[in-house]
Amino acid sequence: MTDSALERFDRLRVEPLMPVASRQGGFRGFWYSLQSIASRRQLLGLLIRRDIKARYKDSVLGLLWTLINPIVQLTVYYIVMGQFLGAARGIDNFAIYIFSGLTIYGLFSETLSGSTASIVANAGLVKKVYVPREIFPLATVGSALFTFAVQLGVLVLACIILGAAPFTWSIFYFIPSLMIVVVYGTALGLLLSALNVYLRDVQYLTQVLLMLAMWASPIVYGWTMVNSVFTQFSFPAWLLQVYTNNPVTLAVLGFHKAFWIDGTPADYPEGLAVRMVVAILIGVVLIWVFQRVFARLQGNFAQEL
Repeated sequence: MTDSALERFDRLRVEPLMPVASRQGGFRGFWYSLQSIASRRQLLGLLIRRDIKARYKDSVLGLLWTLINPIVQLTVYYIVMGQFLGAARGIDNFAIYIFSGLTIYGLFSETLSGSTASIVANAGLVKKVYVPREIFPLATVGSALFTFAVQLGVLVLACIILGAAPFTWSIFYFIPSLMIVVVYGTALGLLLSALNVYLRDVQYLTQVLLMLAMWASPIVYGWTMVNSVFTQFSFPAWLLQVYTNNPVTLAVLGFHKAFWIDGTPADYPEGLAVRMVVAILIGVVLIWVFQRVFARLQGNFAQEL
């Protein structure tokens, strides 16, 4: 061993060890994590761009697939569900109704499925260098928002073409709907991405739950239909409230309120705006809780991967 190498080892021996992550709990640990992520926001931006580019790498159409996929999905649901199976009966301007619901649900689905697998997908980085592990699920949230922005433009353009431009005060329901999906997608993404490191079945279970969440939300059917079924069969009133206050259901209803101008007050539950605000506040608390769980589990990520 050379003299220069020995000198480096001597300097390292007396250098104090510094923790790479906060061991503090509660709000102080959460605040420290936020500061760590903010200090590496450039890396977060690079990961978001990498995810967007990698998604359509070596494809001829590239980013055009962000337009093709929702248009094909809209066409299939509109023809099969709306016309063949009769879901469009009683729902005016069914194309806008279903497309608005699919747009906001697509953001939630892409956010949750991508963030759940994000730590495992970035195993090479996790094992080699230290960065706040929360950056990886947050990067999938950013890339999902990019896809959502493109699809939202398609939705607005479709509304204008079909003569149903959503330029009313109800358009502001778009904001809490988006906040609900981002908040709950981030919270659940943090939790599931950490659990998926230890139990890889979580990412497959997430896909099943997302499929159930889609059909459990009023995307291809109306909320009024659910209300009438609960009334007809005398189901407990609290069960309808549980269904209605589901964050995905509230986000879909908010998007319908914003972009589906043919809706009437009877198509929505009472106090929709208040329900959405309460859901956002609960979601913010869940972000803190699940980030603290994430912080507890991340210590063994490298070993498990």
